[in-house]
Amino acid sequence: MAHVFVTGGSRGIGAAMVRRFRDAGYAVSFTYRTSAGAQDFARRTGALALCADGTDEAAVREAFRLARERHGPVDALINCAGVSSFQLFQDVDTPLWEQTVAVNLRAPFFCIREVLPEMIRRGSGTILNVSSVWGMVGSACEVLYSTTKAGLIGMTKALAKEVGPSGIRVNCIAPGVIDTDMNAALPAETREELCHDTPLGRMGTPDEVAGLALYLVRDDTFLTGQVISPNGGFVIT
Repeated sequence: MAHVFVTGGSRGIGAAMVRRFRDAGYAVSFTYRTSAGAQDFARRTGALALCADGTDEAAVREAFRLARERHGPVDALINCAGVSSFQLFQDVDTPLWEQTVAVNLRAPFFCIREVLPEMIRRGSGTILNVSSVWGMVGSACEVLYSTTKAGLIGMTKALAKEVGPSGIRVNCIAPGVIDTDMNAALPAETREELCHDTPLGRMGTPDEVAGLALYLVRDDTFLTGQVISPNGGFVIT
């Protein structure tokens, strides 16, 4: 049974991925930081929940050790955990900058570094990074978030070239406006405007993003180094 490791798997898009992969017969491990319902979610889905701060190198190493102990080597890594921020660029202070970069870039680096040696030895494996449509085109008042998500896209493309000869595929999902807890907190008029600006006329669902992840992880997928954006036409490039 293939082993999928999902960071930030207790809520939103990450949780949808955990459910999708478990339903498809994969062994799934996922990390969380503070979600009170993470262990209950793990019991209901049959996944392994691991409390770990992705910005802590030692915590990441221990999480992967426990995941391998339960399910064996990781066949697919999905870097889904992330944080957003919304403010004018001149209002971004140094602690916020460093924390956002740590969660959105340093944590994926730690996780990829944990799985890459074993994937190279096997000559197979999949890495999937979750960026954002704002990493593709940028957003005013979200310069910090856009910068880190653009960095994740750059990491995806460069790493795909580096490890492709070893049989490892690296791709990126850049979601548009998805109906998650984060967007549920937006004012109703803002949500309506976002739906109006999306040609399909609605927000996407976490399960739709998870379905794309399932496709990209499959062994019979001839894709690497690609950025695929499920955004309902919000951005067309």
